[in-house]
Amino acid sequence: MDLFGTKTEHLKSSKQTPLAERMRPHNLDEFIGQQHLVGTGKLLRQAIEQDKLISIIFWGPPGVGKTTLARIIAEVTKSEFHSISAVTSGVGDLRKIIEKADFNRNSLAKRTILFIDEIHRFNKAQQDALLHSVEDGTLLLIGATTENPSFEVISPLLSRCRVYTLRPFSDEEIGKIINRAIDSDNILRKLNVQLDDQTRQALIHYSAGDARIALNAIDLASQLASPDSNGYRHLTKPLIEEVLQKRTLIYDKKGDYHYDIISAFIKSIRGSDPDAAVYWMARMLEGGEDPKFIARRMIILASEDIGNAHPQALVVATAAFTAVDYVGMPEAQIILSQAATYLASVPKSNAAYLAINQAMQDVKESQPEPVPLHLRNAPTLLMKQEGYARDCKYPHDYPGHFVEETYLPADKKGKIYYQPTDLGYEKTIKDRLNRLWKKRNNKE
Repeated sequence: MDLFGTKTEHLKSSKQTPLAERMRPHNLDEFIGQQHLVGTGKLLRQAIEQDKLISIIFWGPPGVGKTTLARIIAEVTKSEFHSISAVTSGVGDLRKIIEKADFNRNSLAKRTILFIDEIHRFNKAQQDALLHSVEDGTLLLIGATTENPSFEVISPLLSRCRVYTLRPFSDEEIGKIINRAIDSDNILRKLNVQLDDQTRQALIHYSAGDARIALNAIDLASQLASPDSNGYRHLTKPLIEEVLQKRTLIYDKKGDYHYDIISAFIKSIRGSDPDAAVYWMARMLEGGEDPKFIARRMIILASEDIGNAHPQALVVATAAFTAVDYVGMPEAQIILSQAATYLASVPKSNAAYLAINQAMQDVKESQPEPVPLHLRNAPTLLMKQEGYARDCKYPHDYPGHFVEETYLPADKKGKIYYQPTDLGYEKTIKDRLNRLWKKRNNKE
């Protein structure tokens, strides 16, 4: 069998069958990649080989073997295999399969595996329809998802499954898959397909860890390439680039990659690395991210992670958002780059962020104290007679525009929420507040 081989000669030799399907493996020894799951001695491999499986959710990016592993499990365990897509199937389809699975179990003593591709697209009612059959073992569920199952699969169903995370193929693994296809596929051998090292490296680069992209590119390029005088079809780097148009970046504006990359972007700015910030921003923009989303996140960061260490950061971030809104892409990327590199390069402080978090926690956990009378507003004579605003000291009437006064409720007297750092402009703020605190302490 080939690396991605199929069980029948019919599929192997059919030009209508995509190369990725023709080269699909049907046992673990032929499967490349995911060695953290199916390597020798690993838990999943042992469970498959010993036929001691519970329902499974495979979570990972496209083209990393989720469907292939599901088929291998069915083959090794000699189970009846049903495959549906959550995009095109509904509860009615599930009920038919569950009825067949019930018959298989009770009448034939045979296991049924239901593979649901893109299971995250099933709504709650559709997922609920699976619960009883998964719970009582009528069928073994194998779900595949590119989205975080913690958010997309209902808790009752998730608790009945074991989640396995699949990783993108490494360059070495993609290279092995490419070599096996060129060397082993009957149709490619009949076409005398040739692949030089430069083209092979370009194909690995453009596939971005997705085996299906690599194999589909070879499939199409081999049909487009013209044979030379000796009958060989040479797949060249320009031909591969034409087939793929450009490298396919793994980025889903609504999925985990979206949150992972924006997280890397924010952490790079927070860590004062403008080069990393620009790189991750480029990944987002190339993946089609809304530039205003990036600009909004920088506004938040300007207060959360820079704050009063460099107050101008908030001004720059806000101006960047306005400019991006005015200009639009592609020129907006220049504005975003300026803002990101600026924010990454200036002093950092999260003191304002910590201050409001602590104050919010105090508000939630303690009884609300009344506003001290001297701090209350007194718009009417009755309020003044009740003592509202009485003895309130007006700071501008005192030297330095400061006067010793108590502004917190009695139970919070002396509480310090904002603790400025010694970085950037915040050191100036800290020095001034220290002087004022000393005056208050001396007075008290």
